[in-house]
Amino acid sequence: MPTITIPKNMPKIEKLVAIPEKTYEEFLEWQKKVKSTRTFKPTARDKRALARARKNFLQGNYVTLEQLQYELGLDN
Repeated sequence: MPTITIPKNMPKIEKLVAIPEKTYEEFLEWQKKVKSTRTFKPTARDKRALARARKNFLQGNYVTLEQLQYELGLDN
């Protein structure tokens, strides 16, 4: 059975978890993959356009998909 020694000068830790090395390596690979994915960060222009769209929606200034299909003659 492996023995683990925790140094006394180590900062106070609420929880300490021991896992197999392979599991830890898999976690690190997953973490790299997740961090490499890009997330959408709206620009100031995007934020203004979204605010305008929300205002128009609240005022009822929109066309439903069914209306659009009817007006384009795409209804079946």
